[in-house]
Amino acid sequence: MEKFVLAHASGRSAQGLARACADQVRGAEASFGFVYATSALSRAFPDIIEILQKRTRIRRWVGTVGHGVCATGVEYFDAEAIVVLTCGLDADAFQFIPAVTDPDEVAIETGLGPAAIGVVHADPRNPALTAIVANLARQCGVYLVGGLTSAESTFPQASGNRIVDGGVSGVLLGGGCLRVVVGLTQGCSPIGPPHSVSRSQGQILVSLDEQAALDVLRQEVGAPQGGDPRSWLANIHAAMPVAGSDRADYVVRNIVGIGPEDGLVAIADTIGPGDRVMFVRRDPDSAERDLHRMLADLKTRATVKPKAGLYFSCLARGPNLFRQEAHELKAIQKTFGDIPIVGFFGNGEIAHDRLYAYTGVLTLLA
Repeated sequence: MEKFVLAHASGRSAQGLARACADQVRGAEASFGFVYATSALSRAFPDIIEILQKRTRIRRWVGTVGHGVCATGVEYFDAEAIVVLTCGLDADAFQFIPAVTDPDEVAIETGLGPAAIGVVHADPRNPALTAIVANLARQCGVYLVGGLTSAESTFPQASGNRIVDGGVSGVLLGGGCLRVVVGLTQGCSPIGPPHSVSRSQGQILVSLDEQAALDVLRQEVGAPQGGDPRSWLANIHAAMPVAGSDRADYVVRNIVGIGPEDGLVAIADTIGPGDRVMFVRRDPDSAERDLHRMLADLKTRATVKPKAGLYFSCLARGPNLFRQEAHELKAIQKTFGDIPIVGFFGNGEIAHDRLYAYTGVLTLLA
C-alpha cells in the first residue's frame, strides 16, 4: 500500500481534537498510525488513542507527547493540538517495539529482514536511556530516530495497541518496502576546538589540556574574572565530538554548574580522562545555516520524491530559537513540497544510537 495520510487539529478539547483528526483520515488504507499531542493533553493521551482507534478502525498507534507538535508547514506550541500520520504498510513491513526499561533486557526478535529505520520514543525519567538506545540500535541492527517525551507530569507513549511509559518504545519499519534518508541539524556551534579531559570526577570537569576547566571556558567565551557568570553562561553548553564521524558530529550537554574557586565545570553527562569535550553556543544564526545545510544535503541524497516524513526537534528550538513562526517546518516544506510530515518538540532527540540535544532530526520516507 505505502500510503500516508496527514491530519492535525488544535484549539478544542482532547476528545474534540481526536475526533477531528480521525475524521480527516477516515477511510485511509492504514495498518497503523503515528500520533503526537502537546503536553497539555498528556493526561488525556489514552483517551485520544481510544477515540482514534474507534473512529478510524486503525487499532495500532505509535507516538507520545511534547511541548510542541508539528505537521507540514505548521507548529503548535502553548496550545492543545494533535498531529496524525496514518501509514499503509504491509503487515510484514513493520514491527512494534514494546517498552524497554533496562539496557540489559533488550530482547527483540525481528522478522522483518533488514529494517530500514527504527522510530522510537523515550521517557526522559529513565537514567539508563543512553545505554538502552545504544543496545536497542545494536541488537536490532538499525538506525534509530525519535525523541524524548516532553511533559509536566505524565509521560505516555503509544506502542501498538498499548499505552506505556518508563522506557523506550516505537516501531521498526522494514527496509524492503521503504527508502529512507535521515538528516540531523545542530542548534549549537563550536566556540573553540575540542579539548582533552585531563582530570574529571563523574560529571565534573576538573581540567582540560592540563588547565582548569573553568579557565578554558572563560577564555573561549571571552568572559572576565569575577562578576555574575549568568550573563555569559546563558547560551553556552558543553559538547562531546562523536568519534569516527565524517561530519564532525557532536552531542551537546548542558552546563549544570561551575566552581569558581576550584575552576570546575559540571555538565549533564559522565565524562572521563582522555575523553574529548568542547564548548558550544546556541544561537539562531548558526542554527539557521545548519538547517539549510541539512536540507540541501537531504535533497541531494533523496534520489526519489519522499512520500512522507517525521521530524523530531528540541523544545528549545521552534519559537524558542527562531524568529519566524513554524520556521523549521516551512523550510522543510519549501524544500520538499507538501509531503505529509508529523513530529514533536521533545526533551532530546535520538539519531542512530545516541541521544542528542538542541538538534532537529528529519527522516524522509519514500
